[in-house]
Amino acid sequence: MTIPAPARDLAVLLARVAVGVVFFAHGWQKLFTNGMEGTTAFFEQVGVPAAPVAAWFATIVELAGGVALVIGLAVPVVGLLLLVDMIGAFAFVHASAGLFVAEGGYEFVLVLGAAALVLAAVGAGRYSVDHLLTGRRQAVRA
Repeated sequence: MTIPAPARDLAVLLARVAVGVVFFAHGWQKLFTNGMEGTTAFFEQVGVPAAPVAAWFATIVELAGGVALVIGLAVPVVGLLLLVDMIGAFAFVHASAGLFVAEGGYEFVLVLGAAALVLAAVGAGRYSVDHLLTGRRQAVRA
């Protein structure tokens, strides 16, 4: 069964928005709730190398990446950056706690990382800034 393109694009839009909102919220939490000092201290506590740089990386990637997913801008690149972010969260924070999030496990970062990877692979879809920009370039070439 083939899903019609508009339905596929709507599914990608809904996934982008849902995942983008979650990432944005986590970046917001790092910057404004915990503060960069608190985020850096936590990163140091769990053994993240170059904790101040990593804290800023995670915060900016989650905040800006969340917005970029919602509007559909640079989704392949943003998806890969968010995947790297989730690999770090998995490796340094959640892997040793098992699967279940209630026990501090990695199920949440696993799903977010997988979603970021899928979005990187499939792109932003028709309902996105990426499509507006590439559509214009293709029209100019024609």
